Amino acid sequence: MKPKKVTKAVFPVAGMGTRFLPATKSIPKEIMTLVDRPLIQYAIDEARAAGIKEFIFVTSRGKSALEDYFDHAPELESELRKKGKTDLLEVLKDTNMDSGAIAYVRQNRPMGLGHAVWCARRLIGDEPFAVLLPDDVIAAEKPCLQQMVEAYEQTGGCMVAAMEVAPDKAKLYGVLDIAEDMGAIVLAKGLVEKPKTEEAPSNLAVIGRYILSPKVMTNLNKLKQGVGGEIQLTDAIHEESKSGKVFGYRFRGHRYDCGSKAGFLQATVAFGLSRPDLREEFGAYLNDMVALQKAAQ
Repeated sequence: MKPKKVTKAVFPVAGMGTRFLPATKSIPKEIMTLVDRPLIQYAIDEARAAGIKEFIFVTSRGKSALEDYFDHAPELESELRKKGKTDLLEVLKDTNMDSGAIAYVRQNRPMGLGHAVWCARRLIGDEPFAVLLPDDVIAAEKPCLQQMVEAYEQTGGCMVAAMEVAPDKAKLYGVLDIAEDMGAIVLAKGLVEKPKTEEAPSNLAVIGRYILSPKVMTNLNKLKQGVGGEIQLTDAIHEESKSGKVFGYRFRGHRYDCGSKAGFLQATVAFGLSRPDLREEFGAYLNDMVALQKAAQ
């Protein structure tokens, strides 16, 4: 039996973004721009490409700029129209969400990713759903979530995006305990959140893309605080792995951790160089900087 289509996605965006202070004192981290688009736009575009129709944001205090970003801007649009700037009007179209397509729920206490996802339970109901973490930006020819949806249509159950990491870095991630490795898809017999290096069951780490059964919400209902005193999404998916229906998917693409300053800068360089309108000038500047650095040594 073909699994139910995934049309809903949860975007946990309640975090305070303390690693990017002082910038995040006044703007949500998800609005910080990578080249000329905010991080959240990359996640939304990826979700749309995967067939998502309903977008659920789990927010907190101080996130009104995020809500405004997806609203229409009549004055700005009118001004652009008067000046004949049709190319910019087209750009704005991607930032506008249809009425009813987007919903906001509040996470009133920072209790972890699992708790943030659980906050959306009433809007998810008994349907499968995706979760996208905007901090993880993935450059891929075919968007990561679209790859996963296509694989999920063959497997059903739960699916997490996965990538190999250096063994000493496994302690920074949720890690898959592999029952069967089938190449792009692996069957998991469990997941461990931030294991000690010597206790990691593999070096196949979970990153911020998920397709989840509504049973995960039931599991979250029962969970107590786990690693770091937080309610861990990994623990709820681990519970589901006992049914033999949790899979890891080795996506094709490159993931940038835009939750860190170094990762954000790396993504800025990579995405800047991928743009035809920026590549030549920006590339020349980077070459000059490298040359200056070598000369200084």
